[in-house]
Amino acid sequence: MFLLASRFPKILKTALASALLAAALPAAASGEKIGAVSTAFKLIGPNHKIVVEAYDDPLVQGVTCYVARARTGGLKGAVGVAEDRAEASIACRQVGPVVFKKPLETQDEVFSERMSILFKRLRVVRMVDVQRNVLIYLTYSDKLIDGSPQNSVAAVPIDRSTPIPVRQ
Repeated sequence: MFLLASRFPKILKTALASALLAAALPAAASGEKIGAVSTAFKLIGPNHKIVVEAYDDPLVQGVTCYVARARTGGLKGAVGVAEDRAEASIACRQVGPVVFKKPLETQDEVFSERMSILFKRLRVVRMVDVQRNVLIYLTYSDKLIDGSPQNSVAAVPIDRSTPIPVRQ
């Protein structure tokens, strides 16, 4: 096996390593792709893009978050070894009747998706503002050593006739 692997170009070795690592890591929530726009043309591989994805809150039926973020293209992007930029934007909306599947934590991570082959993740955290009966969603990225302070926040007010159940 080592002899065969030593003959592969470096990019194929990296792709193989990323596939093995991805298989070993726990699965994360993936959004439903709504659309994308190209931001830079790449001769080889896909273009750099901004992708918009929809994520339904797993514990709050009727609330969807739309996350826009950069996706790196080119050869590295094509084989899954590129590191996406840390910037993301979020907009969350009530898209139907709100039903809480169970009481919520006052702060809980609801979505997470990898942004690079190692240790960089896009995260969406739900916070509950009990006093105002509002759900707040914060998106940011973190990295094992050096995270990014760039973030985006969205608030979804819930009608006062439907109090948000909070876990005590």
